[in-house]
Amino acid sequence: MKVPSPTRFGPIRTTAIPVILSLTAAAMLPNPALAQADLETPEGLIEEIYRLVTFPAGTTPDWDAVRSLFIPEALVVLRTSREGSTVFSVDGFVQDFVAFIEQADVEQTGFTERILDMQTFEWGDIAHALVLFDSDIPGDGREPRAGVDSFQLIKRDGRWWIASISNERPSADLQLPEVFGP
Repeated sequence: MKVPSPTRFGPIRTTAIPVILSLTAAAMLPNPALAQADLETPEGLIEEIYRLVTFPAGTTPDWDAVRSLFIPEALVVLRTSREGSTVFSVDGFVQDFVAFIEQADVEQTGFTERILDMQTFEWGDIAHALVLFDSDIPGDGREPRAGVDSFQLIKRDGRWWIASISNERPSADLQLPEVFGP
């Protein structure tokens, strides 16, 4: 899937710079709509991102809330084909997801990603989680599609943040990791 390149902005007026800086700073702060308790455990943080990217027909995700779960330098590595993966910044991940919603007309159907199993390991201010999930476009006639997300998390300022996510899809040649059982 080819994602359109970001729009280039023309000259920015001097008066717009403070507004842009304040919006950038606000995007890096936790979203007030998120419950602090949801971010105090690795499991709560991970459950929150799946909740946020799941949406009913006629709506789309709250992308500011999604962004507020990541450190600014975070990376998202998604399997884009059997031959390779694509590395995104958080904004690149959001743009790719928006392009998927528009190209597949998913706003009309909604989209679901649900956690089937989660295995976490926490040590000090770092955590790793493997999540078995499935994704589904309601009404498209296909079965939900399984995947495995690998999360690297860090704890700062009393809450957990996503430092990176990478994912893989099982296939006939690639069975699910043993951590998820037989």
